[in-house]
Amino acid sequence: MLGATVRRFATSAIRRSHYEDGLGKNVPFSVENKWRLLGLMVVFFGSGFTFPFIIVRHQLLKK
Repeated sequence: MLGATVRRFATSAIRRSHYEDGLGKNVPFSVENKWRLLGLMVVFFGSGFTFPFIIVRHQLLKK
């Protein structure tokens, strides 16, 4: 009984959802401008890579 209710709800939720098909339509950022996308990716991945080094430098310089 519960399984049928969940299945019915999931099916109706999928039918009610309206989304666009196509390349780049299912991501939360725009992929239209490749240079802006490159900049965002450099900042996102670059900050994740450099942040530990900045923390270590801060700890080493702290008195």
